[in-house]
Amino acid sequence: MQKKKKFEPFNLVLFGGTGDLAFRKIYPAFYHRILDNPSETEFSIFVIHRDVQEPGKFFDTLALGLKNAVGDRYSEKGFKRFTGHFELIQTPNASKEGYSQLANALNKKEDRQRIYYYSTPSSAFGVISETLKTCGLIKPSSKVVLEKPLGHNLESSVQTNKVVRNSFQEEQIYRIDHYLGKETVQNLMVLRFANSLFERAWNSENIDNVQITVSENLGVEKRAAYYDKSGALRDMVQNHLLQLLCLVAMEPPISLDVNNLRDEKLKVLRALRYFDHTTIQSNTVKGQYTRGKVHDVEVNSYLEDISRYDSSTETFVALKAFVDNWRWKDVPFYLRTGKRMAQRYSDIVINFKPVKHNIFGSTDDMPGNRLIMRLQPEERIELVQMTKIPGPGGYRYKPISLKLDYMDSFNERLPDAYERLIADVIRGNQTLFMRHDELTEAWRWTESVLKNWSDVNAQNVLYASGSWGPGSAIMDGNTTWVNDSSEQ
Repeated sequence: MQKKKKFEPFNLVLFGGTGDLAFRKIYPAFYHRILDNPSETEFSIFVIHRDVQEPGKFFDTLALGLKNAVGDRYSEKGFKRFTGHFELIQTPNASKEGYSQLANALNKKEDRQRIYYYSTPSSAFGVISETLKTCGLIKPSSKVVLEKPLGHNLESSVQTNKVVRNSFQEEQIYRIDHYLGKETVQNLMVLRFANSLFERAWNSENIDNVQITVSENLGVEKRAAYYDKSGALRDMVQNHLLQLLCLVAMEPPISLDVNNLRDEKLKVLRALRYFDHTTIQSNTVKGQYTRGKVHDVEVNSYLEDISRYDSSTETFVALKAFVDNWRWKDVPFYLRTGKRMAQRYSDIVINFKPVKHNIFGSTDDMPGNRLIMRLQPEERIELVQMTKIPGPGGYRYKPISLKLDYMDSFNERLPDAYERLIADVIRGNQTLFMRHDELTEAWRWTESVLKNWSDVNAQNVLYASGSWGPGSAIMDGNTTWVNDSSEQ
């Protein structure tokens, strides 16, 4: 059993500390850590903001955000204890003069590790990093956390990483993807590599297809300006879904050493088959939501949500991908994500091939087993197997699910993904964070989709809000796939 590394004292410097992500995810993650760590590691949180920020207004917003995020765990006593670690610092610009107050505060606690968290647009990563370096604020023990998106395409991603790596070493950089912090995603590693039952069957001889789905019932909400420049492919597929695909498809690493794991993920990304003018039309679908009903509530179309009526940005993507290596030869990986869908859920489904011969007298095909890893809203694992229906009358059977529900099985609070990932940053564990060459290869493959969509002038297929998506790429509760123009 691996032992957790103890938290060393640290200073967190949060750029973009008055933004939506900070209040929704980052601060609640630290609040939980405070409650669960009664011995209390010494730390400070420096909230960096450009405009003059009234402390009372900031802490009122923080209290409201925590109440919404942590529920019954919120208390006035806990809040007072938490905010005792905060210091608000105004930096009007990224310059030596602008960072003088920050430098003075950090130098008072010289012995602590420094964690710089960039909860800002990636266009600001370079100038922040360069200014920190110029001010002598980057030490060998310093770390930097980068929020997505890391660039808009391959070129901008490479440039963004280059400017950050001019100031920080690769081993100091933590590129965060919150999907990798989910308990079920991490359990995929244990499920595969600690159970010979599954690992022996984890190949093209036994698996018919793999389906990875992230379905959202919300629209673009407050992210309209960002989302219209990004779209579903860049926002979800290039990072979240590809990382999940890597964990499903990779070979067993020699050990859980961070670079051994990343090397295996990189091999998967390099083995992904690029799209061409033919496969981009047969094996991809892009869509955009129109008006409809979500849970019986009338909602607007995407164009109405963003108040721009000439946008061709996709809000839905379905892709049929292939990993061209020995283990996965000709096994399709179906990747799908969409907004304004009928239901919010994310899962990974491994569809096994059926038995080769049905001995029970039925002419119907016997369904194959299915391994379902539900990531949200609840976290659980299901194994669907054929089971005899009790009673006389011969062998009648139907699929029955064996379920591992985390809340029922472990009867304890599951840490949020951000909580776990931030804890890993503090401990110095990079296992669940992307290396720069992983990000580059993910962008190379993504650009084969973008380029070929552009070359063939691929159009969005409209789908009603509250549906399962475009008719040419149907999603339902069983995560089935239908695309009349592609091979089944």
